[in-house]
Amino acid sequence: MPCAAISAGAAKIDASVRLILRAIRDESSRLPILGNIPPLDLGMDNLQMIRNAQFPPALSPLAVQPQERFIAGGEGNPKLRVVVLDPAPERPNKPAILHLHGGGLVVGKPEVAVPELQQLSAELGALIVSVDYRLAPEHPFPAGLDDAYAALGWLHQAAVELGVDRKRIAVMGESAGAGLAAAVSLRVRDRGEWPIRFQLLRYPMLDDRTVLRLPPAHVGTFIWNAQSNAFGWTSLLGRKPLMAEPPAEAAPARAVDLAGLPPTWIGVGTLDLFAQESIHFASRLVVAGVPVEMSVVPGAYHGFDTMVPQARISADFIAGWKSALSRSLEVD
Repeated sequence: MPCAAISAGAAKIDASVRLILRAIRDESSRLPILGNIPPLDLGMDNLQMIRNAQFPPALSPLAVQPQERFIAGGEGNPKLRVVVLDPAPERPNKPAILHLHGGGLVVGKPEVAVPELQQLSAELGALIVSVDYRLAPEHPFPAGLDDAYAALGWLHQAAVELGVDRKRIAVMGESAGAGLAAAVSLRVRDRGEWPIRFQLLRYPMLDDRTVLRLPPAHVGTFIWNAQSNAFGWTSLLGRKPLMAEPPAEAAPARAVDLAGLPPTWIGVGTLDLFAQESIHFASRLVVAGVPVEMSVVPGAYHGFDTMVPQARISADFIAGWKSALSRSLEVD
């Protein structure tokens, strides 16, 4: 549990994001969830409790207001709920962002990220569509990806109605949502149906083989650990990860060829369980000729920027990915 880990790795944690870990330690015995971040050791025994405990943060009444819509899912799939934020409904040719929330593939919903998306939509003048994709283990691969891809298709097909410039659509996500965003980009490349201008991957969950490796003692100790990661991947794949390859769309790091993917921004902290797979994926993108920008943050753990957004390292990290997104979408 978190209380044992803080002292073990405290010297490595950036001081500006350390305090929240002590709060988690102090509250973990009585709170199933803190700040919409799942506790360590996620599994079937506490999955439903965590889902039920996730509550939407307070929204700014003066910001872009979210609108719930139901759109067609992929062929043979149920209708799909999306949350749309439009900063200027009457303005045509806006950039757009398809957003995919985090949650280890097993928890989460768009509302958890809406306050952050409200600010992003206003700053960039971009329409944002956040997808309430189906979760494992009830809906294993490829359900979540099918939902995300269907939402991208709807965004392209409804571009005129929504006032969206089809040539300026990006996909972004955090954690499991970032891995899903990378999977969407692979499917887009392979099927050639709809273009993506840019992909933004915040501490992405890309590689099921991370479950098979013993991480260094200081990595993956906070917020998202190896046990929770194993549960997430097992839930998605319907079995424990093996060295035998699942489809690349299920685990984007398994893709043999990364050429032809959109320009990419990847960010991760050095204490994050996903640090190694994120860095390796970025290096492979470079070799494949894909324009890549990467931010590796010393002393930062998984989800640090959402948990302590006011911290110095969080502010720099957030400014970096927002700048990359703004440049890619040619925001004035």
